[in-house]
Amino acid sequence: MSEKNNQSANVLVIDDESSILESLRILLRNEGFTPHVAQGGRQGLEQIASLSPDIVLTDVRMPNVDGIEVLSAVRKQDPAIPVILMTAQATLQSAMQAVNEGAFYYIQKPFRNDDLIAILRRAAEHRRLRVENQSLKQEIRRRESSISGRPVGKSRPWLEVLRLAETVAPTESTVLIQGESGTGKEVVARYIHTLSARAEGSFQSINCGALPESLLESELFGHVKGSFTGAVKDKQGLFAAAAGGTFFLDEIGETTPATQVKLLRVLQQREVIPVGATDAMPIDTRLIAATNRDLEEAMRRATFRQDLYYRLNVIALHLPPLRDRQDDIPLLVEAFMKRLASTRDGGEKTISDSAKDVIASYPWPGNVRELENALERAWIMTPGNRIEVDALPDRVTVPTPSRLMDERSAPNPTLEAIERAYIMWVLNAENGNKTRAAESLGIDPSTLHRKLSRFGTDG
Repeated sequence: MSEKNNQSANVLVIDDESSILESLRILLRNEGFTPHVAQGGRQGLEQIASLSPDIVLTDVRMPNVDGIEVLSAVRKQDPAIPVILMTAQATLQSAMQAVNEGAFYYIQKPFRNDDLIAILRRAAEHRRLRVENQSLKQEIRRRESSISGRPVGKSRPWLEVLRLAETVAPTESTVLIQGESGTGKEVVARYIHTLSARAEGSFQSINCGALPESLLESELFGHVKGSFTGAVKDKQGLFAAAAGGTFFLDEIGETTPATQVKLLRVLQQREVIPVGATDAMPIDTRLIAATNRDLEEAMRRATFRQDLYYRLNVIALHLPPLRDRQDDIPLLVEAFMKRLASTRDGGEKTISDSAKDVIASYPWPGNVRELENALERAWIMTPGNRIEVDALPDRVTVPTPSRLMDERSAPNPTLEAIERAYIMWVLNAENGNKTRAAESLGIDPSTLHRKLSRFGTDG
């Protein structure tokens, strides 16, 4: 990297003396750096969260928030940012503490300007190499995942989802994953995390519908000691625990209006206030939310905040149900059977052709999760090495027949209504396969498409 590029780094200078800030700002600007200044540690923490500087240059002794606290906050947000500490009262103990905390350099005041600039240039080069190394690792992970770690499936709807997930993964954008229960929303969220620059950070997740409001807020935001009965010590929330990583909020549509207000603040301010606390804490985590509810309908019923919806719905992924992924069922069966073989005693097992046919013909209303559970049950119920039809759950082997008409039908339906009902009944019986449905109806597939278009159901 050239010296000119080395010097173009954004440097945040933090000191409680305005005269020092001004002199350093002029020095850094003259040397080609892009300086930003903050008077005091508290203001510095705010700018770190919003600016994401390349280098932080901070005084150690400052009121309220000192340089060691600034260093700790930077390390939590991005360990790749070099932090240079300045002090007029250097001791061996303070220098050792700075090094142990991860400081890039510890310089004593007064210092020569040339010495400081040389340190900043080394810090800029260090930052550049860290960023390039991270990008290289990310690309390696992307290539490896595209070969071996990609979620199972080859159907067109599923591949479209994966391609969009791979496109948004390197960004910091919030993602909203929508789909029926059991379609693999957490699988896709973890895939996005694996391909992101945050892959080395933690992946935290929570099901918002599984906890009461009071406990959910404590899990999300943390709490301070004594904030409620049973709060015997401070607790870190999952937003803070996911620092540098990804936080997956499953079933966000189940949250109460009060929790939604607090989640909106997190997205807008990038900070949380633990239960019982008064001071906000900056957070550095990417948010991925998921729901099986129709949030637009929830907005119309005023049970979900419109402003939160638009904050979440930056990138939307719609996961198809398994009944629309017929080509993926054999692949999923194979993957689940391999997983069962690796986690249970008794070696590998196979599935008979008749059992495979039953599995392929069932509509799987519970989607991929139901398929996995059914195979696990069949594995347990099979003493030998070959799974037969009778080992599958009854609901799979003897599905409830769909009805041609029901009590809501008009007492004297029109001929078109009867035709529509019959076509939809046959289509459902063929699990949505239009080619087989056309064969059963004795019509050409193009004729079926025209009729479905006329009915407004061709998708």
